[in-house]
Amino acid sequence: MSMLDERPSERHVLTVTVDNDPGILAKIAGLFTARGYNIDSLTVADISENHRVSRITIVTQGPPQVIDQIQAQLERLIPVHKVEDLTELGPHVERELALVKVAGRGDSRVEAMRVAGVFRAKVVDTTTQSFVFEITGAPAKIDSFVALMRELGLVEVGRTGIVGMMRGVG
Repeated sequence: MSMLDERPSERHVLTVTVDNDPGILAKIAGLFTARGYNIDSLTVADISENHRVSRITIVTQGPPQVIDQIQAQLERLIPVHKVEDLTELGPHVERELALVKVAGRGDSRVEAMRVAGVFRAKVVDTTTQSFVFEITGAPAKIDSFVALMRELGLVEVGRTGIVGMMRGVG
């Protein structure tokens, strides 16, 4: 084990602006795989009017020196325009969307609706036996909502992954 691997792991949110070329996502994921680091969350979206540029948001964990190395290697890839470590740059906003299916009848159904109201989750589908809630917010908020729903009849969870953006102008 190297000295780099012995340093404490920190959570980082990286945004990578890239040309919307086939294979770029595989190249980026390969950088993480080659170093044995996991991608905790990955989102990709087209951000240009002409569909030529995409933004990839990656949440990962690692010692600061390893994150710096990954960032430097990402910047060297040809179709990459910009790499930012939002965690290092300062105050930023992180959001995620989840669909949460909960089964229940009677009191558990009423309690699931009450909890959903507290978390500002919306009902997007309902049957006599289940609800599907839509919830958006910081990842910790969604984690808390899912944990409470586990006790009330959680059936299934689908999460989009985290998107992040720096606060302020610039």
